[in-house]
Amino acid sequence: MAEETCSASALAALLVGVGGTANATGAAQYICSQLETAALKTADVTSAVDTTFLLFSAYLVFAMQLGFAMLCAGSVRAKNTMNIMLTNVLDAAAGAIFYYLFGFAFAFGSPSNGFIGRHFFALKSIPTPNFDYSYFLFQWAFAIAAAGITSGSIAERTQFVAYLIYSSFLTGFVYPIVSHWFWSADGWAAAGRNLGDSLLFGSGVIDFAGSGVVHMVGGLAGFWGALIEGPRVGRFDHAGRMVALRGHSATLVVIGSFMLWFGWYGFNPGSFVYIAKSYGPIGSPLNGQWSAVGRTAVTTTLAGCTAALTTLFGKRLQTGHWNVVDVCNGLLGGFAAITAGCAVVEPWAAVICGFVAAWVLIGCNILAARFKFDDPLEAAQLHGGCGAWGVIFTALFAKKQYVNEAYPGRPGRPYGLLMGGGGRLLAAHVIQIVVIVGWVSATMGPLFYAMHKMGLLRISVEDEMAGLDITRHGGFAYVYEDEDSHSGTGGGGGVAFPMQTYTKNGERQPASTNPV
Repeated sequence: MAEETCSASALAALLVGVGGTANATGAAQYICSQLETAALKTADVTSAVDTTFLLFSAYLVFAMQLGFAMLCAGSVRAKNTMNIMLTNVLDAAAGAIFYYLFGFAFAFGSPSNGFIGRHFFALKSIPTPNFDYSYFLFQWAFAIAAAGITSGSIAERTQFVAYLIYSSFLTGFVYPIVSHWFWSADGWAAAGRNLGDSLLFGSGVIDFAGSGVVHMVGGLAGFWGALIEGPRVGRFDHAGRMVALRGHSATLVVIGSFMLWFGWYGFNPGSFVYIAKSYGPIGSPLNGQWSAVGRTAVTTTLAGCTAALTTLFGKRLQTGHWNVVDVCNGLLGGFAAITAGCAVVEPWAAVICGFVAAWVLIGCNILAARFKFDDPLEAAQLHGGCGAWGVIFTALFAKKQYVNEAYPGRPGRPYGLLMGGGGRLLAAHVIQIVVIVGWVSATMGPLFYAMHKMGLLRISVEDEMAGLDITRHGGFAYVYEDEDSHSGTGGGGGVAFPMQTYTKNGERQPASTNPV
């Protein structure tokens, strides 16, 4: 649609008969100046609306840290609760500093080459016409989400200093490089590359909100950490059979899952960055980015809910129980899978995404048990496995119309294979999976191995048996009372828990000195 402008000379010609040439020219200039002022104010309002949308989305994504904290706390044993809560706090705190100093520049420091950004270190020269502070905040929230995923995989047996090292390295270097490749306008595989640059297979990678960029990166980092330091004491018996080391609070798991669900409405729809954008004639209430934002929230919801129900019945057939923790993990697996294609698929396709994601998670957990891989939160399987499925799913089901709306300016862009768009998008997405696996393995694997060799990764068996809270953090997350406190002499109002200790294989037994 051609841009309409106010021309004083053209308007004056229409006003000549009103009161003479001089008056007509003056009236025309006045009207045009008022219209131009109104247009500038409208532009300011549009910018304010878009910035408010982005900031609100950033706050929602940051709220996911609370979800991660609750989920992690409920999934570990009570004796390690304070440790895992502290690591979640420091993922955000250390991640903020290192993403501010290095990460944002490596990810979005434009102009740059296709591999790594090279501007905006410590937010120098921000704001720019392309990046404001709100965009930094939004991207930081994504970076610490990747670090939070990894912390769950290595819970209950990792030294605190190792958390600080890997979290800083992941948010300051490893994750930003991947986000530069696929999300920066300069990235070599980005679907939204600068219009003058060529696209990978003519399409680029459509990883809209980060099934690969965030979830695969966090899951693979956690995989290497858990693999190198080995399973928790007592996780497998002498015959190699898996022993359940259940988390201490299903309540916290459910609360954390709902918080993550809530935050995902910023994670996926918020990745549009702008909301006040029209796709067609002005005044059409259904033909704008605001409608696409709503559709993205719907596809996110349907994928997660389908995965939750599929997991419910799938695990019932497998174990004979209705397990709420398994259902929560299935729910999150569906969310992780739909994250890549949430903006470019139909709602019915999101149902397929969630259904398959549940079985991917179940299958990954079977493989983990067979190979004696121990991840207390199933984070590597959930985010790594379901994230990879989400990347493939998008390449199969991306709809032409939605692809062109989300990534405009490239006529003839490939779309989903099963939607008639050919196989070029699928080829690009296979490349994405390969390079993410290679990059994270080449960076995080050696880091965890080096910490392991230097004795910085895993705690001693004795400390693991006693629990990280008492051995490394000076006390427990919960207040305990002994029997005398019930007689009215002393007691601090805490909740009483049965005192327990641990045998060498990690099983609980009653005792009088050590809490769970």
